[in-house]
Amino acid sequence: MSLSHIVIIGAGQAGANAILELRAHGYEGNLTLIGDEPHLPYERPPLSKEVILTPGSARVEILSAEKLEALKVTVITGNGAERIDPEAHLIELENGETIGYDKLLIATGGAPRRLPMLDRLEKQVYTLRNLEDARKLVTVFTAEKRIVLVGGGVIGLELASSASAKGCRVTVLEQESMVMKRCAPAALGEYLVGRHRAQGIDIRLATGVTRAEWQGEEIHLSLQDDQTLVADAVVYGIGIVPNVQLATTAGLEVDGAILIDKHCQSSHPDIYAAGDVAARRNGADRPRRIETWENANNQAAIFARHVLALEPPAARAPWFWTDQLGINVQFVGDMAAAQWHVRGDMAGPDTNSAFSLLGVSDGTVVAGITVNQPREMRNLKKMVDNRVCFQPETHLDTSRDLRKIV
Repeated sequence: MSLSHIVIIGAGQAGANAILELRAHGYEGNLTLIGDEPHLPYERPPLSKEVILTPGSARVEILSAEKLEALKVTVITGNGAERIDPEAHLIELENGETIGYDKLLIATGGAPRRLPMLDRLEKQVYTLRNLEDARKLVTVFTAEKRIVLVGGGVIGLELASSASAKGCRVTVLEQESMVMKRCAPAALGEYLVGRHRAQGIDIRLATGVTRAEWQGEEIHLSLQDDQTLVADAVVYGIGIVPNVQLATTAGLEVDGAILIDKHCQSSHPDIYAAGDVAARRNGADRPRRIETWENANNQAAIFARHVLALEPPAARAPWFWTDQLGINVQFVGDMAAAQWHVRGDMAGPDTNSAFSLLGVSDGTVVAGITVNQPREMRNLKKMVDNRVCFQPETHLDTSRDLRKIV
């Protein structure tokens, strides 16, 4: 099939990287990017950090107008896709216009999972998913404001760090027994809880909100442990819901997310999906969806190479990171590893403490975490990719250079 027009719906990380990959690998046909936001493609990781802490200098743009023009991309912003007709290979936009395509990538991401109890308060309740959300929080996070964050995942803790740095009085409520339980081992969660509490952030575990109401100019939150919190503003983050509406109405196979194969192909051969909206089939296992910056880039690269009939990029273990309270934490591999082992000292006196965690299953290193050791991550990635046999007397000896024993 001759490709004369590729369309990408979704102007985020996956969509932007797909453009770069297609042009880098020789695609010279028409390329259209459709976004429902008014902005050109931008990165989301800085939204919970730099955009709030240094709004005047934060850089989030991935592709400038000049770069998109140089890449010969037709860009449509503020006019999202309303409907896809797979058989006619047509996309209808919100304003009624239609666009044809040969191949289509859906990279529409997700929307915040809603908490109706808090939404009913109508004012001073926020979520964080896009640039406008982050800009609102710049004005909310001011000195001495009482901020309650509902949800102790990565974004919740990053926002707690940012709000604390702006002088807010911060409380984090987490329904689970530990923060970041979905993506990190308990040992790291306990370490981060200790650091946040040392900075004056009140983290409350295994508790949630049972009632929320305005009393005068204050928000009163009743908790499961029968205590009450008073807040000036509430921010909640309890995960996302993939934006699958386009795929569902187009008749694609969807199970919470758009189901894709190893090539990022959906149930229709000319429609692909990448990023937070997509879940890859894994044989007998439940399809897996990965919410990371790197996964969006990787799947964009897989899509681009497949439509151009090129070899796929080499498979790599999942990697992501978080920055909190001046602490850089990076993760690679399977966070559900059976055992975790510490390389270094977790009980250091300050936030400059540096150590690593090695995740082991069946005697093999399947995961790694670095805390304030970004250079060590390269070695841990090699260990995970090469499925190195775990040797505690060697791998946990900090006098040994991991570069020489990987």
